[in-house]
Amino acid sequence: MRDSLFVSRPRSAPTDAMTPEPGGPNSEMIVHGTCVALGTNAALIRGSSGDGKSDLALRFLSLPQDDAGEAKLVADDQVCLFAKNDSLTAAPPANLAGLLEVRGLGVRQVPFISSARVVVVCDLVDRRDVPRMRPDPWNQATLAGIAVPVLKLAAFEASTPLKLKLAILDAMAHLRAANNKV
Repeated sequence: MRDSLFVSRPRSAPTDAMTPEPGGPNSEMIVHGTCVALGTNAALIRGSSGDGKSDLALRFLSLPQDDAGEAKLVADDQVCLFAKNDSLTAAPPANLAGLLEVRGLGVRQVPFISSARVVVVCDLVDRRDVPRMRPDPWNQATLAGIAVPVLKLAAFEASTPLKLKLAILDAMAHLRAANNKV
């Protein structure tokens, strides 16, 4: 596992293609994190090693399916991000597709989606650092040249998987209202 929160390098490119500059248009990067999707819309979970990214993803995957969509893994440990049609898309590195580290049990195969649109970034923090209300307007992070809303959650609270689902739904509604793109 990587301790770095951000590693910029091309995801994959033909040998004759130019590698885009990190943060530029059509840029690609790999970040240390975990990404989960609700349908085709996703949350990128960031935090240091041991902060609970994979544990939160495992609990998120256990949420019951409803009209909002099925909860699935996009990627664990490393997430490929790339700008696509003015949105941020996440995908797993080929060698990690469908794999989730379950601390104490090892790496397990889980249901996954090959790519999803990242609509929110979740930074894991100590529970005392989670704000009572989401900032309005949302705080934002720029990844692969795309601005994405950011929220702070505590990984190990029992309600965090549901909060993450609600954050994805809120972010989708925010994007719909702002851009009519969701």
